[in-house]
Amino acid sequence: MTSLGQNLKIDGDRLWDSLMEMAKIGPGVAGGNNRQTLTDEDGEGRALFQKWCEEASCTMGLDQMGNMFAVRAGTDPDALPVYVGSHLDTQPTGGKYDGVLGVLAGLELIRSLNDMNIKTKHPIVATNFTNEEGTRYAPAMLSSGVFAGIHTQDWAYEREDAEGKKFGDELKRIGWRGEEEVGARKMHAFFELHIEQGPILEAEGKDIGVVTHGQGLSWTQVTITGKDAHTGSTPMPMRRNAGLAMARILETVDEIAWSHAPHAVGAAGHIDVYPNSRNVIPGKVVFTVDFRSPDLDVITDMENQLRDKGSQIAEAMGVGIEFEKVGGFDPVAFDQSCVGAVRDAADRLGYSHLDIISGAGHDACWINRVAPTAMVMCPCVDGLSHNEAEEISKDWAEAGANVLFHAVVETAEIVE
Repeated sequence: MTSLGQNLKIDGDRLWDSLMEMAKIGPGVAGGNNRQTLTDEDGEGRALFQKWCEEASCTMGLDQMGNMFAVRAGTDPDALPVYVGSHLDTQPTGGKYDGVLGVLAGLELIRSLNDMNIKTKHPIVATNFTNEEGTRYAPAMLSSGVFAGIHTQDWAYEREDAEGKKFGDELKRIGWRGEEEVGARKMHAFFELHIEQGPILEAEGKDIGVVTHGQGLSWTQVTITGKDAHTGSTPMPMRRNAGLAMARILETVDEIAWSHAPHAVGAAGHIDVYPNSRNVIPGKVVFTVDFRSPDLDVITDMENQLRDKGSQIAEAMGVGIEFEKVGGFDPVAFDQSCVGAVRDAADRLGYSHLDIISGAGHDACWINRVAPTAMVMCPCVDGLSHNEAEEISKDWAEAGANVLFHAVVETAEIVE
């Protein structure tokens, strides 16, 4: 096995051009992208990715969840492949880099290997996982979850969007339902490059985030039931204000997260108020509390505090309350050998780096259940993501892809 020299790097201009070309598909209204999963735009983005992969002499695999696998052959037919990738779907008002950088960097490292005529013992597979974002079909990371055995395929197919359209039906409609059994592929390792989606790397002036862990996540849907009443004619002592109860509970959510500083976080991002009229006291609210921490015991404690303190607030205000856990996953510790390969690559290439914990969920968090896995992160401006103003620099993209290139190829083993 031969090691990569520090002068071997990907083509940063070609990677950037690919990012900009993909961004033309499903453009947003403010410079970003709206390429939600299983839409026509998603299908168009997939077709472009497949075209590029085939031009790079890859063969394309497609499983029954629409996960795409572009294979560059290795020299050993019995060696398990090294997988690399992320997702092409976006938020409704998403940026040009979230997920897409990881997929196209996987393609770029294959292109660069071809340019250099470098062969590897293990095949290398550039991957696009379906519905990572979870914005049209909940939960997030749906297809990598089926791949890892977290969800059943039948259950995933029955997920419905806001219009009642089922995942399985839409996957078939856009023509990207394959025949391959989901999860049948075995992996030697998996690597994912992603923008940080947080402000730490930029604030610290670091080129690379070496992701050692992923935060665990807990989503609890809270339903508060009071009584609709006229805002003008209902005396204050006679009100059963579900909106006010929610406000007090949200203040408590913030206090709970602060009690586990600095790594725990908590907020409610999804809120529905009924009847949502200017002159009606809310009789019902439904909101989802999102707690995250790299420590499972902390997540459990925050969940328990929410139920206990939320129930106390509801009782004191004379409103009903129900709690339902609607999503979540345990904290992730990534494979030490793969993490070491990322760190060594950053050192070899002379990039400044920092060990970080991913605050967001990623496909790598599920794949870590079935294969040795690690993540590489690059900075993003002001830590902004899930926003059309999401931005990175060409240099950041190139640095992240170079570290990915070295970590993946070292793991795939160069053959003379």
